[in-house]
Amino acid sequence: MPAFSQRRAGLGAVVNADDVDASLQSRSLDASDDKNFGTEKGDGAAHILSEEQVKEVVVVNDGTPFPEDPNMEVETRQLTFRALLVGCILGFVVGASNIYLGLKTLFGSILSFAILKPLSHTNIPLFRGYYGPKENVVAQSAATAAGGLSGLFAAAVPAMYQLNLLSLPISKGGPGVSADIGKLIALSFFTAYYGAAFAIPLRKYYILKQKLIFPSPTASAFTIRSLHSVATPAARLASAAKVRVILYSFAVSLTFCVLNKYAPGILLDWHFGWLFGSWGHFNNHAIELENYGWIFEWTPAFIAVGFLTGPSVAGSWLSGSFLSWAIIAPILVKTGEVYSPYVDRTIGYRSNYSMTSIDVDGVIVPRHGSARYWLLYPGVLTMIVHSFAEISLQGPVFYRQFRTLFWEARRTLAARQGKDISDMPQGVPEGQPDPAPKEEQVQTWAWVGILLASGIFTMVLAKTEFNENPGTTLLALFLGFFFGFVGIQVSGVTDINPIGLVAKAGQLIIGGVTKAQGIAIGKQQLTSLVGGSIVGQSASHAVDMVGDLKTGHLLSASPRAQFWAQQAGATAGFAFSAGLFVIFAQAYPCITDIDVDAASCPFGLPAVAVRLSESVAVAVTSPKIPIAPSSAWACLILSIITVFTVVLKHYLPANKKVWVPNMSAVGLAMVVPQTYYPIAVTVGAAIAYGWQRRSPTSWEIYGFALSAGMIAGEGIAGVITAILVIAGVDGSVYGSAVGCPLNSYCG
Repeated sequence: MPAFSQRRAGLGAVVNADDVDASLQSRSLDASDDKNFGTEKGDGAAHILSEEQVKEVVVVNDGTPFPEDPNMEVETRQLTFRALLVGCILGFVVGASNIYLGLKTLFGSILSFAILKPLSHTNIPLFRGYYGPKENVVAQSAATAAGGLSGLFAAAVPAMYQLNLLSLPISKGGPGVSADIGKLIALSFFTAYYGAAFAIPLRKYYILKQKLIFPSPTASAFTIRSLHSVATPAARLASAAKVRVILYSFAVSLTFCVLNKYAPGILLDWHFGWLFGSWGHFNNHAIELENYGWIFEWTPAFIAVGFLTGPSVAGSWLSGSFLSWAIIAPILVKTGEVYSPYVDRTIGYRSNYSMTSIDVDGVIVPRHGSARYWLLYPGVLTMIVHSFAEISLQGPVFYRQFRTLFWEARRTLAARQGKDISDMPQGVPEGQPDPAPKEEQVQTWAWVGILLASGIFTMVLAKTEFNENPGTTLLALFLGFFFGFVGIQVSGVTDINPIGLVAKAGQLIIGGVTKAQGIAIGKQQLTSLVGGSIVGQSASHAVDMVGDLKTGHLLSASPRAQFWAQQAGATAGFAFSAGLFVIFAQAYPCITDIDVDAASCPFGLPAVAVRLSESVAVAVTSPKIPIAPSSAWACLILSIITVFTVVLKHYLPANKKVWVPNMSAVGLAMVVPQTYYPIAVTVGAAIAYGWQRRSPTSWEIYGFALSAGMIAGEGIAGVITAILVIAGVDGSVYGSAVGCPLNSYCG
């Protein structure tokens, strides 16, 4: 990608279960539906699947838990030492790749199975004994929490150093990063627990009521079920069919995603604008496609996401990208409403999807931001309005839920005091019954206690370590809770944890507050970065928690065991993440010293996130934020349209709702310039739609397996790529730049 681009933006689109095409919901299976029904080929022969076997193969995608296999051994324990240990170790691997390449990988479920299943058959103490799918989910939850804490060290923390807001690096005569180890551990600690705690009561709404898809957690649940379904001959045959598809798609996806980094202009990104422009010696207007980010990327993970979301969501997202980056942005540039930074003036190569107002010559135009700056505000507001309009229409649901929690707390307190509770109301249960037994649900005192304690510790440590105003920290905590709603809905379909959007939005709001206080610019910048970290990490952990709960819900795992696994993973990970950053920063001074030659720095992907954090921190402390007034009018107009579409969809019949555009997906497209994501999702949705129309039964059997393998393959390929980069044998060293803009490596 060009210098101003950003891969894996950390943003997503909002959708609920009504947006998912009916073709992706449950359907009755009949032999007449598909001429291949009941057959499964493998090992050189065709096997006929009985009706019992077909039932074991098919997993209905209606948001309810998978049926439990009566032939599978009963799991008497889920929260175990071995699950927590292996999960945390795998989380550390994810954390290392996050700091190094800004990645998030989905492989805890597969590798924990690969490690613990063989060990369960040994006589090693603490590792022997049956290892089932529910314990597998607990290991995954620990891995998610342990690895998720490194996100702030890939963007906000390096930005603090590059803006000289913490200790100066050794190269500039300062004590270096190691002098701030206490601050870094404190920052990691007070962002570790809050989000996962307030996510617990949201489980009933987003998983049981709205039944959001959560593609990767759903694919993970399918994978875990397939790996463990070997209790009977019929189950073994059915599982073998699915496992083969998972393994083949995993292997192909992993191999392709590792190799395409060595020829990214050919195997990864197709830069049509650059190619057509160069063929015409840049005398045509083809370079405009590149200027607005219109490329195609071969990303198995997002094609697989399209399998799971369906045409409605994909169409809304792609339409939003077209509106934003083919209509609005070109008009803004043409009329001079925004600044269009140059990458190469000689050929008219610009970066209109950049967050910066600085071009290749160092020219700054403070009065006008870029097109992406202009689109940021209406895009963010559209997603917020969509999320809270949906929640407002579900007011009775939240009323019943919180009333139940209130009376449950009162009854518990009264019972402990020996009072008569027979006349006390038990609350009105939320409409959807909870499939988890009472003894497996998270106790109210647990999540409320951790929520309050983490909030208090955050305000105390932010004051003692960063001299943050407790009121500003409290605002950041509230914004983290507020954006948590947005983040959970966003990731529910597009599979992207929106930490980037949330952190930047938090920076903007907190920066505006500190500017009004008249404090020094350096202090304002530090406050906005610390506050943005609290906001982003809180919402991010809430998304991770609810995503893991989705996996557990489908496999009937204990929410309580998952919650405590998350807490254990966070406890193990907060100091590790900070220490890992110090090690990387000492090995690669370019992370913290902006004056070090960027060409010698292998941290290409996180560097983009760091620049974005710096840009927002500088922008909010400038005398005037470079946003045109017309952007505010766009905010108002899109907010009205968004509320109208949400209300319309709420009252339309189910078969008509898919025709109403998802305005949150449109808002997403306005803040995410990576048009190749909605293009890939749309390609995947089209493939899945055609497959379902032609062979619905084989889709039900193999569709999830294929998507699970593709998503996991690209995820683990990221870890392998990280190892190759560290070893100095990655594509940037030995790869080709053929097909890349400016003939510069774009992997």
